[in-house]
Amino acid sequence: MTPDRHDTPPGPATDLHAPTDVDGLAWGSEPPEPRADATFYTPIWLVAVFGVFLYWGSTYVDRNGGGFNPLVFTPGERLADVEARVPRSEADALLAQGRKVYNLYCTACHQPNGRGDASRGFPPLAGSDWVLAEGPNRIIRIVLNGLQGPITVNGVQYDNQMLPWRDQLTDEDIAAVITFIRGNKEWGNNAGPATPAQVKAIRDATESRGTYTPWTAAELLTIPVKD
Repeated sequence: MTPDRHDTPPGPATDLHAPTDVDGLAWGSEPPEPRADATFYTPIWLVAVFGVFLYWGSTYVDRNGGGFNPLVFTPGERLADVEARVPRSEADALLAQGRKVYNLYCTACHQPNGRGDASRGFPPLAGSDWVLAEGPNRIIRIVLNGLQGPITVNGVQYDNQMLPWRDQLTDEDIAAVITFIRGNKEWGNNAGPATPAQVKAIRDATESRGTYTPWTAAELLTIPVKD
């Protein structure tokens, strides 16, 4: 009969020649307890794979995340809003800049729809014969130095004062807002653009007027609408 592991084997337990069971343990001995200080190592290949995926993920987010810009993750509700944020060409970029300038400085008087406010004497820009003139020479002067006194727009007289923007807006800003106003198809306007070079030329030519000498309609009517 085969002795059980826990049966007392013949001879002392410390005998080097004491019989053992199939596990190599001496009869009557207990298996060793697991060591609490045992160390387990993560395979190097697993660390390398994790590093590669981490690098790829961070690179992908950096290239495609838009810098977490809200304009990327909060798109416009209308196509016009999207195009204003992501212009398709230089002309579109100028229109987008002009829209921003107009919304900041012009809507209080001329209204978001460009129809002005007749009750307060502010003329419309939508469909205006002054705005849609063959060239932008007169309207550039109005934006630079303002306008004072009565002005007749599409046969209707308006009488209020427009502030000068010579010191507040750059040549690019003025060209952009005039381009936006003259070419705003939402208002039915379809006139040609103004350029920063045109604005600079008129700014330099009228520098002697200073900032606070507004134009009158009578003065402007003596100036050609284009060069």
